Amino acid sequence: MLQLFDKQVQVRTGQANVRAWTDELLGMLTDDDPFGVDSFATHHLPLEDAPSAYEHFQKKAEGMVKLVFRP
Repeated sequence: MLQLFDKQVQVRTGQANVRAWTDELLGMLTDDDPFGVDSFATHHLPLEDAPSAYEHFQKKAEGMVKLVFRP
């Protein structure tokens, strides 16, 4: 804690009331993809490509905005 204080790091906490929305959101998770999230990822890559993918992501090369790694 002393190091955090010396570096003037602020730590804040809070609660997210996610339980109030869980039942409604789980009911929307179907194979129909009502929110269109299946096509949100711009790239799907194998996990072993992670180091080079990180570099591409930083530069937004090849239109890489959101990627998903496959194990």
